[in-house]
Amino acid sequence: QVQLVESGGGLVQAGDSLRLSCAASGRAFSSYAMGWFRQAPGKEREFVAAIRWSASLRDYADSVKGRFAISGDNAKNTVYLQMNSLKPEDTAVYYCASRTRPSTHVRLSNVYDYWGQGTQVTVSS
Repeated sequence: QVQLVESGGGLVQAGDSLRLSCAASGRAFSSYAMGWFRQAPGKEREFVAAIRWSASLRDYADSVKGRFAISGDNAKNTVYLQMNSLKPEDTAVYYCASRTRPSTHVRLSNVYDYWGQGTQVTVSS
């Protein structure tokens, strides 16, 4: 069994920064990509950022480009999301996810094999 555990969420003010972490545990596996998604109350889960390890490719949603940065350690199946210049509209539960096989569709939630339980990020104005 594989588990992804997020941490680092919290309550911050607009303009502040947060760093989310996601670590895998359980049986060993190799991930092709890891991503971050978020879901605000009453809204669908949306793509935030993803990293494809083999080519070190990073994808970002337009809404976070230039403010958020994804990084991590492929060997440890660990991924981070540095969030700067946070806005109230960034408030959501943030989930990390892992895909084990190659895919170009890293922005789609249904291609991911494993998910974390989520961590709450609240940005006050």
